[in-house]
Parts: sequence; structure tokens; C-alpha cells
Amino acid sequence: MTTTPFGVQTAAPRTTAVAARATELSKVYGQGETRVVALDAVSVEFRQAEFTAIMGPSGSGKSTLTHCMAGLDSVSGGSATIGDTELTGLTDKKLTRLRRDKIGFIFQAFNLLPTLTALENITLPMDIAGRKPDKQWLDMVVDTVGLSGRLKHRPNQLSGGQQQRVAVARALAGKPEIMFADEPTGNLDSRSGAEVLGFLRNSVRELGQTVVMVTHDPVAASYADRVVFLADGRIVDELRRPTADAVLDRMKRFDAKGRTS
Repeated sequence: MTTTPFGVQTAAPRTTAVAARATELSKVYGQGETRVVALDAVSVEFRQAEFTAIMGPSGSGKSTLTHCMAGLDSVSGGSATIGDTELTGLTDKKLTRLRRDKIGFIFQAFNLLPTLTALENITLPMDIAGRKPDKQWLDMVVDTVGLSGRLKHRPNQLSGGQQQRVAVARALAGKPEIMFADEPTGNLDSRSGAEVLGFLRNSVRELGQTVVMVTHDPVAASYADRVVFLADGRIVDELRRPTADAVLDRMKRFDAKGRTS
């Protein structure tokens, strides 16, 4: 057992390999009076086959952390590692290859090409890279996200939830070592959002995927194995085996602590 800054005990993490790690990771924007510290020496690990939610108030550094760890943004200090590969210092070519081969990313916007079918959108990154998809894995992914009967449909023939499922499948299809999701249910109604969150959880439990999701929603966070809380660019707390009520309660404690500090 470990004890959080709020005195709450949480279960020890499972002993599995680390899929991604941030070590004293910092990100600073601007200089002088316009200087903003988005990440302040953050150290955190994301383990294989685990679903982590990242929560915190607006401007706490949630999206910045995932963007830096996914190689979508540069860092100002410290290091970000995917598997055994440190992102800091990689050339643009090697960073592009790393993102293509080892990282999946799901954005709040679906980012689907309207002229392509669902299947063509799913395999597009591999097609661009000149790689043939692993058919057995692709079939498993498509089945997991429930798209088997919709593969020939274009985005305008799919619901919002189905479009986001295509985006999830696209991120999974290349067998990434880790998948980052930035508010993946932000543009969805509650039913479609629950479907996508269920698919993300199933990808961890059934496919052994590693998922790191930014969210502001305690219900969405309850689908994860653990929740990491950020404030002012720092990790301030962690909760394992979360429920929506437990997450909400922890956020209230966090808010109260912030007001009295």
C-alpha cells in the first residue's frame, strides 16, 4: 500500500513493464512576463496493459504532458521515454518513425478523411508507411470496437460514436506500445461516450493495450485502472481502482486543499 498527499492509502501498482516514463519533465512557454510553466518537473510511469486517466483543472498541464510524451511537442527539460527509447534528442525522422511504429493518439476531433471508408481510415497510417496490416490483429481490433458491419461506410454514414470508434481502431491497428487519448469523448453524447470508453477499457483487458487518457469527467475516469491528478504542472495525487464517486470526492478534497494552501 502507498499513501497519497491526502492521507489516503492506495493499492500498490501491478508489477509489469513500463510502457512510458517521464523523468523531471518540464515544459515552459514564453519568456519574462509571458513565461508560463506548463509542466514543472513531472515524473510518472505508465505501465503496460494498464489504463490511466489524467485529471486536473484547466491549465494544469494534462494535455501538455500527453503531447510531450507522445512526441507531439518538445520538452524544456527532463526526459520522456517510450519503452526503451528516449524522445529527447531524436531527429525529426526518427521521432516520426517512433510515433508511427510505437504510439497511437486519439484526439477529441475524429480527424477522419471523408472520402475514405471506415476500413481505409483505419489502415491509412500503415498505408502511408508502406506497411501491410496484420490481418488477424486488425480483425481482432475491428471486432473489439464493434465495427465489423460498418467497414465500408464513409464517415458521413456513421454516428459520432461510430466515427470515434474508427479513430480508436486506427490508433490500435498499428500495434502501438502505448495509446494516448486527449478528451476522446468530448464531442460525444453520453451513450456514445460510454461506448468509446468501454472499447478503450476492453483494448486494455482483451488486447493488452496501454492507454493514457486526458479527461475532466469523473465518470470517464472511472473506466481507468488508476487516475493521476495534476495541478499547476505538477502531479499532486493518485487513485487506483477508481469509481466516479471516489474521483469526485478526491477532486473536492484537492479543490479544498488548493483554496486553503
